[in-house]
Amino acid sequence: MSPSSKTKKPSTERKTDKRSVEEVVAAQQRIQEQQTKNDARDKAAKAAKAPKKTKGSKDDKSSKKTAPGPGHEVPTPPMPAKKLAKPGHEKALDLQPLYLAENYQGSGKLEGKTAVITGGDSGIGRAVAVLFAREGANVAILYLNEHDDAKETCRLIEDEGRQSLAISGNVQDPQFCETAVKQVLKQFGALNVLVNNAAFQQHAADIEDLNTERLDETFRTNIFGYFHMVKAAMPYLQRGDAIVNTGSVTGLKGSKQLLDYSATKGAIHAFTKALAQNLMERGIRVNAVAPGPVWTPLNPADKSGEDLREFGADTQMGRPAQPEELAPAYVFLASQVCSSYISGIVLPVTGSVGES
Repeated sequence: MSPSSKTKKPSTERKTDKRSVEEVVAAQQRIQEQQTKNDARDKAAKAAKAPKKTKGSKDDKSSKKTAPGPGHEVPTPPMPAKKLAKPGHEKALDLQPLYLAENYQGSGKLEGKTAVITGGDSGIGRAVAVLFAREGANVAILYLNEHDDAKETCRLIEDEGRQSLAISGNVQDPQFCETAVKQVLKQFGALNVLVNNAAFQQHAADIEDLNTERLDETFRTNIFGYFHMVKAAMPYLQRGDAIVNTGSVTGLKGSKQLLDYSATKGAIHAFTKALAQNLMERGIRVNAVAPGPVWTPLNPADKSGEDLREFGADTQMGRPAQPEELAPAYVFLASQVCSSYISGIVLPVTGSVGES
């Protein structure tokens, strides 16, 4: 045998798949810091071109009426302008998102089920965890490094009378996804509902700002992570079980400052429809929820303080949603009694009419 024939085949695994949680957080913060510099550059250029305002001129958006909340008042713009370091810890927000859904009464829609929620430590993931537990499910949450947030979410699950499990790791790594699913099986003995919800988002005014590192981070979290989790869960899902993916209004109509994020969300919508067809004969339903603007750590860890103040104001409802307003949609799509004849849909919960 010649020496050349003994040459090892190149590994098919990308190095980034095996990054530690600390390496992922460092990469996300590096991307965030670079975009902050880009924003300062763009702001200075815009200020130099902008016409001076006449004395007494004023933009008044405060008179716009906003939609009522789910049985109680909810915050409306202007929202707090505090920016968070990535990946964004809910505990650090000055205005805490609403996730308890106190007007929502459980009725056993997920009794005896086990659910896994990626990005379940905060935001939409936390609100979904609370309602899943209220409907009778034990809940495992996967998260990056937001340990305080994860601990609080587990407390909330247990306050609903169900069992919780928190697992820290990187969904970009298929081996982590497989290990996490096995931990869930070991603790709960089953897996019935998978909610893919983890996401990375960083705005950019120009496509030239999207370097390879940023594209890699966005796609590996937002779409590769969904593939990895589905593949890890599939050996254990049974007829009547469900997968619910988190899409976005940006995947429905795009967003000029979220080019890469919008692309991944559009991919998630297509993945949802294709996977629903693929799994139809197995009796496993696959659907997605496409939120509009929601008050979670994701946007305060992305947008500038100036943009945060008007967050959600451009919806027809005049305000951002609270996580508790999204969670019932996930219950509906996860519950066999509610949506047994629904698969392959992208359910828009956007705050505006006609976005689908």
